[in-house]
Amino acid sequence: MPRDKYLRLGELLISEGLITPSQLEKAISVQRQESGRLGEVLIKLEMIKEDQIVAALGKQLNVPFFTLGTGMLKPVVDQGLEHLILQEFAFKNNVLPLSRTLRSLTVAMFDPLDFILIDNLKKLTGCEINPVIAARSDIKKAIEEFYGKSAMLRDAVESSYDINTEILDVGDDLGQELSLDKLIARAEEAPVIKMVDLIIRQAIEEGASDIHIEPFKEKTSLRYRIDGKLCEIPPPAKHLHLPLVSRIKILAKMDIAEKRLPQDGGILVRINDRPIDIRISTIPTIYGEKVVMRILDRGNKVLDLNSIGFDAKQLEQLRKAINQPYGLVFITGPTGSGKSTTLYAILNEIKTPMKNIVTVEDPVEYKIDGINQVQVKPEVGLTFAAALRSFLRQDPDIMMVGEVRDLETAQICMRSAFTGHLVLTTLHTNDAPSAPSRLMDIGVEQYMLAPSLLVVVAQRLIRKLCLECKEAYEPTAEQLKGANIKADLIYRHKGCSKCNNTGYRGRTNICEVMPCTVEIQNLINQRATYQKIREAARAAGMLTLYESGIKKIESGITSLEEIFAITLGAE
Repeated sequence: MPRDKYLRLGELLISEGLITPSQLEKAISVQRQESGRLGEVLIKLEMIKEDQIVAALGKQLNVPFFTLGTGMLKPVVDQGLEHLILQEFAFKNNVLPLSRTLRSLTVAMFDPLDFILIDNLKKLTGCEINPVIAARSDIKKAIEEFYGKSAMLRDAVESSYDINTEILDVGDDLGQELSLDKLIARAEEAPVIKMVDLIIRQAIEEGASDIHIEPFKEKTSLRYRIDGKLCEIPPPAKHLHLPLVSRIKILAKMDIAEKRLPQDGGILVRINDRPIDIRISTIPTIYGEKVVMRILDRGNKVLDLNSIGFDAKQLEQLRKAINQPYGLVFITGPTGSGKSTTLYAILNEIKTPMKNIVTVEDPVEYKIDGINQVQVKPEVGLTFAAALRSFLRQDPDIMMVGEVRDLETAQICMRSAFTGHLVLTTLHTNDAPSAPSRLMDIGVEQYMLAPSLLVVVAQRLIRKLCLECKEAYEPTAEQLKGANIKADLIYRHKGCSKCNNTGYRGRTNICEVMPCTVEIQNLINQRATYQKIREAARAAGMLTLYESGIKKIESGITSLEEIFAITLGAE
């Protein structure tokens, strides 16, 4: 597009009140330095949103402007449009066929002045192209909905049933057995390679945290864990289970000949130039090996305390503790409650070049620049306790311990806190007031715990309502079940294509934050019961997990059903 067109676009945006003359001047200056289109520069500088500039461009060019929310980006389903423009071409060029009338094809695109693309579409379809304009992100979502996010996976699944394969009939034995050479050869076949790639890629695109591949007598099961819930996915053919597992084990540098013992490994994959770690675990079951792949997508994780779910008071109390020069900070909760993410967010906030930070983890989930991270290896004697003893000779300011599992690790943490170090760690307890009692139960002396403890945080992960489809309603007394909701209207889940019809999209935390006040220190010294410590924490203003959840309901973040399912109910 010629430069005067850009200037006219800029003037149009000014006349629409979307940018100021000074912003336009700055954007043109950046454009001259970095090249690129003016509209893209304005979006990059966050001076304007993509849909605003696309609407203005449509007005400028007198081209219809379509958006996803209005339903205008839904192609006609019975015209064979998916065969006219194939999925691969649509994704690659970000174009979407909408309708066909005789020899005229209406196509949604971001730049209706891309004459090369329009000419290619003419040759591809044999139609005259009638372009409409839409935001890139809207077109991408509409393409996914029209062609189907899992279309490629379904194609691979369907084709897997047609693959000629050599299988021994072993009845109810432990699965299909092939020679090692044949197993390796099968694992390297193109359909198997494609299948593994698509399973991993789709899981990452869906935001899954885990992939489960499970063998049963008559079938193989494929499930993704999305927002904490397992969802069934169209599975591959049963006879492909062995080659799939073998392919995954080859990638993870595991022993494919060993199927009788559990194994662990890892894969590093790149999706859109984003490195993603995948932890692999296999266990032998009566019908073959089950594989679980844990997806550790650092780019998809929020390592920011402001975005984890703490309210203002809780955040203030936690920040006061983590900025102390020494002491002990505990994050508690069951497996899968987001404890590690909170620890990483704390480290991300307090790290500076002036502090020496060391961590010992099992495993190291996310790599953070400027922090010395150690992975435990019990098979060579590198346990949590052994690593901690070595840390004390490394001149640390801050130490992070993945988990307190035994008395020796707990005692070293206490001594470290006594001798001028800030220690961050996790513990498995149901709530914050249980932590002191749990530590004393495993043998920690109260005279060591009371003066070293700064704060205990208990947390759970809850699903957030989908912003696209959540609906407001006035709950009945029966639905409230005694909950004290201050808001007149709250929200419930509904379900749409954006959230895979679950009504939820993404997760956040509900939290208890219990600072170790003088009164709580005294109670610990007296070996007081959990109930006494809880009463003192509540008197000092601590919100329970349930009360934290009620606040999330009142804010429209989650639903009554989700909080009732995660917490113990009214407290």
